[in-house]
Amino acid sequence: MKTVNSPTDYLSNDINVSVTDIAGGISYDRSTDEKYMKKALQQAKKAAKIGEVPIGCVIVYEDKIIGRGYNRRKKDKNTLSHAELIAIRKASRVMGDWRLEGCTMYVTLEPCQMCAGAIVQARMDRVVIAAMSPKSGCAGSILNLLQMDEFNHRVEITTGVLEKECSSFLSNFFVDLRKRLKAENVTGETGMVLENEAE
Repeated sequence: MKTVNSPTDYLSNDINVSVTDIAGGISYDRSTDEKYMKKALQQAKKAAKIGEVPIGCVIVYEDKIIGRGYNRRKKDKNTLSHAELIAIRKASRVMGDWRLEGCTMYVTLEPCQMCAGAIVQARMDRVVIAAMSPKSGCAGSILNLLQMDEFNHRVEITTGVLEKECSSFLSNFFVDLRKRLKAENVTGETGMVLENEAE
């Protein structure tokens, strides 16, 4: 078994690779991380089907999914309807507690400041992220709210799991949306403005 130390190493073709967490050198099984990230990607596809930015999330406890979520901000007309918050709400119901200790979150795009704060507040053990978000990510891109020494809880982070698949899906969504909006604007059917940021 090969231990890797960076997100780039994670993209290795070695089937028997394990991943070392950014925070503490803990080794995780790549195939398990990929299995659950595929479930998160399925959630992102649900968001895309309803015209939402395709971000999906699952929360796992003892090898069982206890919470699922996908972006529903426009559909719900609610700022709080991010994939991560929906999944946390569902997982808390299953656990019967606001604390989600022992849980791992799998999310297709790096959490924003709101979601990162909720992850810390929920006392989540670990977050596995497919793609980073340079414009709004708060798990290392803009800042890292998940591992601030000043907080009473820090979350382990693993990045780059199915990064190519999740990034491509997100990019393709925006390419298709721009084409559709351009075509609709030419015919005068909509005055909709395209958002430039994922979250």
